[in-house]
Amino acid sequence: MRGQTRQGLRSPGRQQGDRRRRALPAAVAVAIGVMTLGALAPPAASASDSAASAAAAARPDAVQQALNALVRDGGMPAALASVQDRDGRIRSYTAGVGDLTTGSKVPRDGQVRIGSNTKTFVAVVVLQLVAERRVDLDASVDTYLPGLVRGKGIDGRRITVRQLLQQTSGLPNYSDHLGDDVRYYTPRELLATALQHPADFAPGTSWKYSNTNYVLAGLMVQKVTGRPLAEEIDRRVVRRAGLRHTYFPAPGDASIREPHPHGYYRESADVPLRDITEIDPSWGWAAGQMVSTGSDLNRFFSALLAGRLLPSAQLAQMRSTVPAEATAGPGARYGLGLVSRPLPCGGLSWGHGGSFPGYETRGGATDDGRAINVAVTVQLTDEAGRRNLERAVDTALCR
Repeated sequence: MRGQTRQGLRSPGRQQGDRRRRALPAAVAVAIGVMTLGALAPPAASASDSAASAAAAARPDAVQQALNALVRDGGMPAALASVQDRDGRIRSYTAGVGDLTTGSKVPRDGQVRIGSNTKTFVAVVVLQLVAERRVDLDASVDTYLPGLVRGKGIDGRRITVRQLLQQTSGLPNYSDHLGDDVRYYTPRELLATALQHPADFAPGTSWKYSNTNYVLAGLMVQKVTGRPLAEEIDRRVVRRAGLRHTYFPAPGDASIREPHPHGYYRESADVPLRDITEIDPSWGWAAGQMVSTGSDLNRFFSALLAGRLLPSAQLAQMRSTVPAEATAGPGARYGLGLVSRPLPCGGLSWGHGGSFPGYETRGGATDDGRAINVAVTVQLTDEAGRRNLERAVDTALCR
């Protein structure tokens, strides 16, 4: 999710071995700011097509060209994409280098940290509980987590479940205040950090992206179901949608399980890129902890839009949106954990997007079955880089 400072998600990172608790400078905690990456060598690009026609293979591929440009002109170590057409055919693309130390290729459809795309998974679980009449969207947070949410201008009796999912609660964003200590955080610690700060506005009076909303949504899922959030996401969403490469990392799991490109961070233009692939993701939790692939994300959003994960009434609620241009870009609107964006060729795409140390993902799916997810291996902190990534998404959806 594109956001203001630290709103995509805070960016603490760690390298391997005994550097687990090494603090990073404050700049790494900025989801959107200024970061200039040095130019890399021209990309070693590849494209594979599981069912492409001979005519499509013969002409220059616009998606491949877009990935090449992200690496060549945008300074990304690697870019990878998965595209699904209206007929369900899937193409995977790569550009750049998967590991700058070894020079290895970018894994085709490799796993990446998907950041705030996690929010959509959490929202689906909550809405399934709504369909089961175990949660009421317009009930207060206190109904499910009594007495937990209190602070300056903050009262869980006046914040609804809907406002959590739609980012209209006014709760302060905990990830703006974590500092740079890289360690394991419990969800309650994240919430306590947020509640030390005053509300941004009265519930329901405005819109502002806050990771705190989804930490509370995750805690609510656990309280209502009596099961860990990770298990509920796996049981209710991952398995149901047939996602084979998607998971919620267990506590202490700083690795990425399957083939993946390495993720990088650069403190300044004159400092080499730093490998931060291994990182404790617990500070993201329900707001951004998951790992997936481009094809799995396409399958997830396509299944969601097709009504295979939610009844029609709850899907309609999820797609009921409010303006979110200040954070998500021109014309963007935020539903219940779901973002709509206007396409230059007409119509809307639906998705979310994610920002996490070492990785940035953007994607979208349409009601007629098209879907794409694009990832790069640095967390973007500049407007131009995000726009280029979004143009790559639009290029595929508008072909």
